Amino acid sequence: MLSKKRTISQLVDEWQYDGEMKQNIVAMHTIDEKQAQYADFPPNLHPSIIKALHGRGIEQLYIHQRQAFDYAQQQKHFTAITPTASGKSYCYHLPVLQQILEDRSSRAIYLFPTKALAQDQKSDLNELIELMDEDILSYTYDGDTAPGIRQKIRKAGHIVMTNPDMLHSGILPHHTKWVSLFENLKYIVIDELHTYKGVFGSHVAHVIRRLQRICEFYGSNPIFICTSATIKNPKELAESLTNSKHELIEQSGAPVGKKTFVFYNPPIVHPTFGVRRSAVLEVRDISKRLFEAGIQTIIFAKSRVRVEMLVTYLKTLTAKKIMDESIQGYRGGYLPSERREIEKGLRTGSIQMVVSTNALELGVDIGQLQACIMTGYPGNIASAWQQAGRAGRRQDEALIVYVAQSTALDQYVVQNPSYLLGSSPEEARINPENLLILMEHLKCAAFELPFSMEDTYGEYEVQELLAYLEEEGVLVRTSTKWHWMSDRFPAHEISLRSAAQENVVIIDISTPANTKVIGEMDTYSAMTLLHEEAIYLHQGIQFQVEKLDWEEKKAFVREVDVDYFTDANLAVELKVLSEDKSAPFKNSTVSYGDVSILAIPTIFKKIRFNTHDNIGSGPISIPPMEMHTNATWMSFDLPANWTEEQLTDALTGAAYAMGSFIPLFIHCDRSDVSVVPQVKAIHNEKPTLFIYDSYPGGIGLSERVYDVLLSLLERTAQHVENCPCQQGCPSCIGAQDSLGENKKQVMKVLNILINEMM
Repeated sequence: MLSKKRTISQLVDEWQYDGEMKQNIVAMHTIDEKQAQYADFPPNLHPSIIKALHGRGIEQLYIHQRQAFDYAQQQKHFTAITPTASGKSYCYHLPVLQQILEDRSSRAIYLFPTKALAQDQKSDLNELIELMDEDILSYTYDGDTAPGIRQKIRKAGHIVMTNPDMLHSGILPHHTKWVSLFENLKYIVIDELHTYKGVFGSHVAHVIRRLQRICEFYGSNPIFICTSATIKNPKELAESLTNSKHELIEQSGAPVGKKTFVFYNPPIVHPTFGVRRSAVLEVRDISKRLFEAGIQTIIFAKSRVRVEMLVTYLKTLTAKKIMDESIQGYRGGYLPSERREIEKGLRTGSIQMVVSTNALELGVDIGQLQACIMTGYPGNIASAWQQAGRAGRRQDEALIVYVAQSTALDQYVVQNPSYLLGSSPEEARINPENLLILMEHLKCAAFELPFSMEDTYGEYEVQELLAYLEEEGVLVRTSTKWHWMSDRFPAHEISLRSAAQENVVIIDISTPANTKVIGEMDTYSAMTLLHEEAIYLHQGIQFQVEKLDWEEKKAFVREVDVDYFTDANLAVELKVLSEDKSAPFKNSTVSYGDVSILAIPTIFKKIRFNTHDNIGSGPISIPPMEMHTNATWMSFDLPANWTEEQLTDALTGAAYAMGSFIPLFIHCDRSDVSVVPQVKAIHNEKPTLFIYDSYPGGIGLSERVYDVLLSLLERTAQHVENCPCQQGCPSCIGAQDSLGENKKQVMKVLNILINEMM
């Protein structure tokens, strides 16, 4: 059958009468288009900038762009929150270029969370500067920058585009080579603010405080400009990250095209256990329909493995066409040149379909796509809208298809479309007060500049901590100052992506003559992902861990080609160290405080791709690891007539269900917070559910759970009760090994807890 091109409206109409599609479409919702709101150019906008804007066909600014320029002119820090493709980059390009044209010695730093985003913005900015016909120099400065160009950037770069990791380890420790930058720094731009959450955001908050300290030393006081996708607390996050007061711009003037959302739930293939057909296979079939209709589409998948699976499936659509590159994958691990080619192909239209991890969720320019398919819930509303915003940019009509997986969170979203469409996005939280993170950056700050006896560090009183570092032998005190005295280079010992101080280095020994380091991982994750015989995926390639040297923190891996992945079990012993706050109820208590986690890896399983059959297992020989963190916990009286086995099953199911829904309330990844049940807690011998931060020292997530616990329990109970399965399933309380009363018992536990708190 020959395929014919259709519009999105035609395709959506067809689906409503297509028996196969119709039975799985749970809901459809259309968001109408919105007209643009414009403002005149500012009266003092430089003629060269006006000339460049005219060259791009821009005769007026959107209202949010004009508001941003006005705040910058008033020397106010500000944060702009507007949708994808709303021209956010002009919110910082215009004030920065205006400043440089008024004073040629002025400098600016642009911070992007990834190297790819910095490269993309550099191309866009350089095109704008070319249209201005002015001599303004902008450069990217990252690990790929050639040594010959680095000196030129330090001396003459008006705009330096970099990422937090490079600022932390490559610029701040060498600030004496960057004197002209720091003396004349007028603006610091932080793009994609919403990505700076959790551990990463907490680290970056300290990198910014160190940057501010160096600016103060050189006599500059730069303005912060932050831009972000929509989050619940943008002003709070920006102020916490930059330790500065911010104005907020949240009304976008950009036009928005008509968007049709389709909520699609794969059919149930095992009614008793509530198992649905694979979301990946459903996405493959829907993608085929879009491809044949000639609709340019982006498909988001949650992992590199899923991206490669979908690309393999979809490439069969073009297998008979020689040199057809219209279907491509896009993820971390591809060479930068390869990624640039794919981005260009999407902009020109030569690539019709791209399958991506969340790597394309951020603001890389890929032109105007027509449709977006999400393979499962991305984890939070902010990401979902970022992905949806990749289709129908500006006035174009767009189609967004949400395909649910069997998980509890996915099933909740597909059954409650109003949650995704109508809820405000989650909070993004950081915790710069985490003592582990604070101490590490205090060392870096001391290395960069000595501390006086009166100095603070950001908003922190640190004299006692400096005295502790003197005892540790890394600082020495003179009559007036604390000086760094260790021969270590502290910035190189910190990964901004991890709270633990020590990481496991991953070494590829596939070619004995060319062994090389290919990555690193925090020790807590390494226990389950880098044990001997584990399959480790890196840049789409499978490696098997041949040897793990736990003492030296080195994992030696060899490239393999196998049809399975590994999954490890971690037994957790948990003790309460201190209770910071507590709320007593009739027969229960909710508390928050510090806990000690003893993690004990037990066994690993080999699980076959596609079928997920268990094809083998083995022991893990890694010593237990202790971690101190924060937790919220709820203890209650043992229900009458319950056996220990019933209570164990009920608490395990309740913990699984609650853990699935925490990302609905807090902007975090599912793995950032763990929920662990104890039938008889060590501190009070009562049944207890612990919800703890999965990072050493804690990052404030479980404290937020303390405040929203009742809402979390109610949402969880509502979902478990409404799940169509009989005994419990992966969509509510987790996979069940046998038929039984598990679902009823979980509901009893949840209702006991809810009734206590009402």
